[in-house]
Amino acid sequence: MNKVGIAENFLGAALAGHLKANLKSLYLEQQMLAAGIGNDAALVRDQTIRSDKIYWLDPGHNDLHEDHFFELMDRFVRYLNETCYTGITGYEFHYALYETGSFYKKHLDQFRNNTGRAFSMIMYLNAGWVQEDGGELCVYHSDHLQTIAPMNGTCVFFKSSELEHEVLVTNRPRLSITGWLKTN
Repeated sequence: MNKVGIAENFLGAALAGHLKANLKSLYLEQQMLAAGIGNDAALVRDQTIRSDKIYWLDPGHNDLHEDHFFELMDRFVRYLNETCYTGITGYEFHYALYETGSFYKKHLDQFRNNTGRAFSMIMYLNAGWVQEDGGELCVYHSDHLQTIAPMNGTCVFFKSSELEHEVLVTNRPRLSITGWLKTN
């Protein structure tokens, strides 16, 4: 049984292009920071486990394209709550950039001290990705490994508490929006 949902063109080409431009601009302006592991007081930055850079999306940024992204997420959450009774009450998303040579070792997206993250989502912003570029998402199912190439426009969706996963070493910059749909 496959526990990973994959949708091509989830963001649409235009929105994906604008968000990719935002991410690149933030990177050039050195606004993206080293990602951490854990939350609150347990937050640590360990580049031997995780070496990507992130920038949190926030409606307060008053960015037209991020606002369109949030509208899409609001519609998606409404859909999930109305059709699947998921009980999602919020979300959080960040831009993620894996520079050449970056990775994120095997982990769960659920914090030990907070079970609010119900579903993980990754939306890729990488045009022309080929196998030699690396950077695949490797998902550890109970009976097999699943690797997913970070192809432009693809969205990956799974339960945050159930599937360990990792980002394999990337051989070129790898861009995405990553986040979590949350419950109380």
